[in-house]
Amino acid sequence: MKKLWDNPLFRFVVFAFSLYIFWFLIYDNWLQPNRTIDTWVIVSIIDHVGLVLQLFGFESGSSSYYGPEIRTIGIVGSDEVWIGDSCNGIKLFALFTGFVLTYPGSIIKKLWYIPFGIITIHILNVLRVVSLTIIVKYYPEALDFNHTYTFTILVYSYVFVLWYLWANKLSDSVQKG
Repeated sequence: MKKLWDNPLFRFVVFAFSLYIFWFLIYDNWLQPNRTIDTWVIVSIIDHVGLVLQLFGFESGSSSYYGPEIRTIGIVGSDEVWIGDSCNGIKLFALFTGFVLTYPGSIIKKLWYIPFGIITIHILNVLRVVSLTIIVKYYPEALDFNHTYTFTILVYSYVFVLWYLWANKLSDSVQKG
């Protein structure tokens, strides 16, 4: 067993799987039902999307059509985009963080790279919602395709690039040659 444990790939898989189970238990049993973090992130997205839309000269609006918890944002005069829990980025934050935590690297590098990754993923998500609100205003028939494919591919590609940079440029496992 010791020989198996000395294998870095085996350790990575065991740590990653353990962290995933830990995240799943904490998020699905406490954080998600509590709604505090999901609501905070969604409100943050809505606030930031509103600011970006204003920078582009659009008047943004958010209604309570979906209940007392405002989860929509749009350009005045068009339909709004509803932001669900699965689209707020929290699971991507956890996925990114888990990868960096379980992959070799110094704690100092992880302490700046994890917040950097989470912030930039959040910014990308805000830009995604901004784009979706503009699509709803001018090309509503293209909303489903862009939401389902275009932006999913872009966001996951970005997270992959972050992982690639960590594994190949920033972690301690990079061979200097």
